[in-house]
Amino acid sequence: MPDVNVPIVASFSAWHNVEFSTKRNGFGGLDTRLAFNTPLHVRHIENLANMSKQGLFVYKGRGNAADATFVSGECAMVTGSSALYGNIKRNAKFASGISTLPYYPDVPGAPQNTVIGGASLWVLRGRPSAEYRGAARFFAHLSQPEVQSDWHRSTGYLPITQPAYELTRAQGFYQSNPGAELAIKQVTLNPPTDNSKAIRLGSFILIRDVIEDEMELAISGKKSPKDALDDAVKRGNELLRQFERANK
Repeated sequence: MPDVNVPIVASFSAWHNVEFSTKRNGFGGLDTRLAFNTPLHVRHIENLANMSKQGLFVYKGRGNAADATFVSGECAMVTGSSALYGNIKRNAKFASGISTLPYYPDVPGAPQNTVIGGASLWVLRGRPSAEYRGAARFFAHLSQPEVQSDWHRSTGYLPITQPAYELTRAQGFYQSNPGAELAIKQVTLNPPTDNSKAIRLGSFILIRDVIEDEMELAISGKKSPKDALDDAVKRGNELLRQFERANK
């Protein structure tokens, strides 16, 4: 019985080379509008809702809540972050394999490439210069190939620099850990397009919450997939307009 992590809409859109939002997924201006309620998106959520109805997968919750069900052996397959690799390696009592995300082969341009997740380090303005010097030194330390390679090998998170990736490969890590390189290859599968380069939206954390709200209603059968996606777009666009007004 497989499980799946939500939200799924952003990665699905990039992987199939379709818009998540207009204006190059927000890079073209604050007046962007969400666009993930197309027939293709509806088709996918309908499939997930039908699978849930049939008991082919069970939704376990937001974030990484589903991860534990795979590591414990409760479910046979899970869609999750590359960072799940470290957990599986440390705690699973069984052999497992890693694959790329599934896609619909009849969609032109699929598969394209996926986008990275949202985990980030931020430096806020208005602090003393000494603190910025310290932050710069910290970032420089984190960017060293040896540090990045160790982090990548330990956690499954993607290395942030090409030298770190090349060092990891030169050390033979991918040969001794089949599948650990797959997420990197998926992100870099093809030169990115406007649909798959990245997403830059105001209030994106709140928009993700809206998407999760609506997808949970669709998967549980409390709302049709089309209505759920339409409502997610409507609610998300209201947040975008608030952000646009506040940042003109």
